[in-house]
Amino acid sequence: MNPDRDAVHDRYATAARRALAGENTGLLAGEGDAERLGAVHYAGAELPVEVTATSLGCGNPLAVAELKPGETVLDLGSGGGLDVLLSARRVGPGGRAIGLDMTDDMLTLARRNAEQAGVTNAEFLKGTIEQIPLPDASVDVVISNCVIALSSDKPAVFGEIARVLRPGGRLGITDILADDSLTDAERAARAGAVECLGGALTADRYRTLLHDAGLSGVDVQLTHETGDKLHSAIIRATKPVRVVAMTDNHADQVLAIYQAGLDTGQASFETTAPAWEAWDAAHLPEHRLVALDPAGRVIGWAAASAVSSRCVYAGVVEHSVYVDPAAQGRGVGQALLAALIDSTEDAGIWTIQSGVFPENTASRELHRRAGFREIGVRERVGQHHGVWRDVVMIERRSSRVGS
Repeated sequence: MNPDRDAVHDRYATAARRALAGENTGLLAGEGDAERLGAVHYAGAELPVEVTATSLGCGNPLAVAELKPGETVLDLGSGGGLDVLLSARRVGPGGRAIGLDMTDDMLTLARRNAEQAGVTNAEFLKGTIEQIPLPDASVDVVISNCVIALSSDKPAVFGEIARVLRPGGRLGITDILADDSLTDAERAARAGAVECLGGALTADRYRTLLHDAGLSGVDVQLTHETGDKLHSAIIRATKPVRVVAMTDNHADQVLAIYQAGLDTGQASFETTAPAWEAWDAAHLPEHRLVALDPAGRVIGWAAASAVSSRCVYAGVVEHSVYVDPAAQGRGVGQALLAALIDSTEDAGIWTIQSGVFPENTASRELHRRAGFREIGVRERVGQHHGVWRDVVMIERRSSRVGS
C-alpha cells in the first residue's frame, strides 16, 4: 500500500472493528457531523438500524442510481455493505449486487450485515477501486458513497469504472467535492485530519476526468456542505453505446432481435420476422444502424422505410427500433434513436413517424425523450392474435430540416 492508502485502510478498519464489537462506528470528521454524514441519509431504509448505523458516507447513491430489477450493480468502497444490501433489494432475485472493499474487517462486517438482513443476492470482494477485480463490461451500474475522494489516483478509478461498465451502463455516486477557492495549503491542513478532504476534486475537474475516461452525459450537482469549502455532490455519467452502420454481416443478429421483439406481442402486428431479402427490400439502405457490445455483438438496431413513392413525401420516413431483451434499460434505444435522427436529418428528412401499441409504455417513453410527439390514436385498426388493437401514432419533426 502507499501511505495515503495505509491511512485510509487503518481508519476504516478501526471503524469496522468497532461496529463488529457493537460500538458506534464514529463519523469521518468527528463531532457535529451527524446532520451531514452517515446514516442520516438513509431515513426509511428497509434494513435493521444496526446496519444503517454503519454508514460512513456523505449521501445516498441509491437515490441517484435508479436501479432496475435484474441489473448488476457494483459499489466501490462498500464498507459495511449498506448500499450493497439496499441495491440487492432493488435489483431483486434476478439481479446481483457486488461490494468491493480493500479492508478485511469491513468485508467481515458487510457479510455479517448481509446475513442479518437476509439478503442472498449480494457478494463482497476484496480489492481496490483503482484495480477492480471484475471482467470488462460486466456491470450495469456503478455506485459509490464518499469513497472516490479517498483515492490518490482518480484517473485510474474512472478508467476502471468505464472498463467494467457495459455499453449504456451508468455511474451514480455521491462524493466530496471542493470549491474552486480551496487552496493547496488548506488541502494539506485538512488531509491530516480527514483523508478525503485533502483529495477532493473540484466539480470541473471531476467532469474532465470522467470525460477523459470515455464517459458521457456527465452531470455534477452539489447537494449540501460537509465543511468549509467542501460539499457533498451527486455525480452521474453514462458509458456510451457504440452505434455503427448496419451491414449484411449483421443480418442474422438483427432478425433474431426483431423476432424477440415480436414475441413480446407489443412490438408490431407482425408475428414472424421475414427472411433477410424481404427485410432488406423493405428498408432504406441509408439509415440502417446497429448498436454493438464490446465483443461486436448486435444489441439493438434501427432502420427506416419510405412512406410513399410520391416526391412530396421524400422527407418523411417510417422507422423501427428494436433492442435485445438482455440489453434493455441501458440506453441502447436512446443511442440508436439519436443516431437515426442525425442520419435522417443529414439526408434532408424532416419527419420520422411510426405507430406504437398503447400498451408499449417503454417505447412511448423512449420516443418522448427523443423528441417524438403522440399525434393521435387509430382505434381498433387491426387484429393481432385475434384481438383488435389500437395504435398510437407518433412523429418527430426536425427543427433544422424543412422548418
